[in-house]
Amino acid sequence: MSPFTRLLSFLTLAALAAGTGGIVPPGGDSLAGADPKSSAANPVDVTTANPTDTDTIISTIQQVNQKTGAEDKAPPPPDIPETVVTAVDGDVTVAGQSSSSFSVSSSSSRKRMLDGYTTVFEGTGTGPTDRDASIQGTAYLTYKVLDNSTYNIDGCQDFCNSVPACVFCNLYYEFNVELFLYWNSNSDYQFSNLKCALYADYHTAAEKTNWGGQQLEPFPAGLTYIQQSSGYSRDPLVASPLPDGYQQVFGPLDASTDASGFMGFALLDKYDVQACANLCNSRPADPAGGACQFFNIWRAVQDGNPTSYTCSMFYLPTDASTATNTGQNGVSVTYSRGYQRISILPDGGFEGGACPDGYYGCHILSTNYWVGTSANFADYDASILRNVLVQYGRTGFATGELGAIYGDNSNPGTLAVRYPLDSVPGKQYVITFFQDSSWSGPAEQAAAFVNVLWNGNTVLSLSGYTTWQYNQVTVTAQGNDILAFYGGAAPAWTFIDDVYIFLA
Repeated sequence: MSPFTRLLSFLTLAALAAGTGGIVPPGGDSLAGADPKSSAANPVDVTTANPTDTDTIISTIQQVNQKTGAEDKAPPPPDIPETVVTAVDGDVTVAGQSSSSFSVSSSSSRKRMLDGYTTVFEGTGTGPTDRDASIQGTAYLTYKVLDNSTYNIDGCQDFCNSVPACVFCNLYYEFNVELFLYWNSNSDYQFSNLKCALYADYHTAAEKTNWGGQQLEPFPAGLTYIQQSSGYSRDPLVASPLPDGYQQVFGPLDASTDASGFMGFALLDKYDVQACANLCNSRPADPAGGACQFFNIWRAVQDGNPTSYTCSMFYLPTDASTATNTGQNGVSVTYSRGYQRISILPDGGFEGGACPDGYYGCHILSTNYWVGTSANFADYDASILRNVLVQYGRTGFATGELGAIYGDNSNPGTLAVRYPLDSVPGKQYVITFFQDSSWSGPAEQAAAFVNVLWNGNTVLSLSGYTTWQYNQVTVTAQGNDILAFYGGAAPAWTFIDDVYIFLA
């Protein structure tokens, strides 16, 4: 038999119980198959809880108004605005309640169109009674005023090329707006009425809904109006760079995730993977399920036009097999991508050890990833309890255990990672885990405790009676860091399970 695995005879149960005041210790109960006395032997079913609330997501998408365009008179902002949240868990934010009413001598001569662009729609002519409209659409970025001595297509497309998120530009003249200025090649400001509006999503002529009609200059100046509103698209809609601490699991697909472990959702004003990752990282943990570990970002299309951008969050990782929702109630799912949060801790569920052939339960001192150590020449004051018949872990068939598993002493034990972690110096990480200290009942477990050690320093201390409680603590890495759990004092045993270390 391996020196790192201990099995127990049924004949020793009476002696063990006598040594712990009549309480059968985990070392006896778990091997003999006795009736569990603790919630540590009542696993949590997280596989079917909290299904995706697709109905609320769709109904919220149909409530928000995220369509906007270049402002009529105000200058463009100096930088591209950050992504804005327009709804959270069904509640529409101020940004999602209504779009702004954002809404030129022109020449019909045209410069060449740049490589990589496609004409989506052409503007109307230049006659005195011709009228056109600019785009009011989702994912608006910014605008620029161009030299209007010509219908400057390549100038607008050059501007789009300079903004990484831009995939579509709308070029048009707007008349009766006298404060438009552009910076010419002679380093001087001159008046112009040729506007180039940029978007991070594609749009069609159906979204040309801003016809002007504002009295922006004092009477007798006329109302604003628009002519020659054309649209040009470039490369396909792409995801932003992979967020730190994540791996892409699937996509793009035309179906969104419909899975358990749903934590809520947010609507964004543009397709922004990093913004969705930030929301997942900062999402409050679900008390039963834990921290956000997966997000699904997708674009909603209604009546052929993009409507909103959904960021759904989950405490259970999943894959393309659960991307089954193609849409409903006239809303279609497009550009659906799934991303999983990466834990730098191998085997946070303690499942890496195995019992000897023929045994359904055992107590393991050492695996490829964890090592249990004891003080005062004792042993098995920290170990991994594994049983395939009675599930003592919160999930899976194994759990970390602190305290003399056979009740033969009251020493605390230490359960630590076997090898230093692959952490990045200076980065902050969040350690998440579940803890149960209920084996002996509230009275005996009042003395239970566990300290979380990061490079030998206590960063979190817990005590008292608990039943599979979620905990987390943020730490700073120095590189090659060591995580350990120290505690347990029989008969106040403590169990640890589902440990993760994520980038904060």
